[in-house]
Amino acid sequence: MDFTRRGFMKVTGLGAASLAVSQLGFDLTPVRAYASGLKTQGAREVISICPFCSVCCHYIAHVRDGKVVSTEGDPGYPVSEGALCAKGAAMLAMINSDHRLVKPLYRAPYSDQWEEKSWEWTLDRLAQKMKETRDKDFKRYSNGNEVNRIESIFHLGSSQMDNEECALVHQAMRALGVVYMDHQARI
Repeated sequence: MDFTRRGFMKVTGLGAASLAVSQLGFDLTPVRAYASGLKTQGAREVISICPFCSVCCHYIAHVRDGKVVSTEGDPGYPVSEGALCAKGAAMLAMINSDHRLVKPLYRAPYSDQWEEKSWEWTLDRLAQKMKETRDKDFKRYSNGNEVNRIESIFHLGSSQMDNEECALVHQAMRALGVVYMDHQARI
């Protein structure tokens, strides 16, 4: 693009004139509101939760034809009052990324290929592997004392869970005999 000195002066003059006209009492708020509404016109608002930290800020996703077209902070959320951090502000790019995985991928042992699997297969496989590991490594007695623990499974909690969910998961892990647990909010 060839930008001449004369073109620069024209654009600068037009910008200065626009700024002067806008200060003559014209209220541009309706124009801005109308322009911002064009992007989300006809879209349904869905409130969701940012997955990046334990604050769990709400954001509003505007969905049109099954695709998220815009995201913004939820001004009704009392913690952030509509503000989002840099990661939360990038939510639209993350949701619509071509690199985002939406189905489970499985790589068989010694294979170099990933294959797409169903959620049912994946959950069954996880349950099967946990049972195999627990049956193989579960310690019942140590020095004659019953210990009922497994040291080859580790659980890492999520900052997205509330206290009640954390307590429930913690109790489930203890019931399985898991002794090594930590929480993502501490890391």
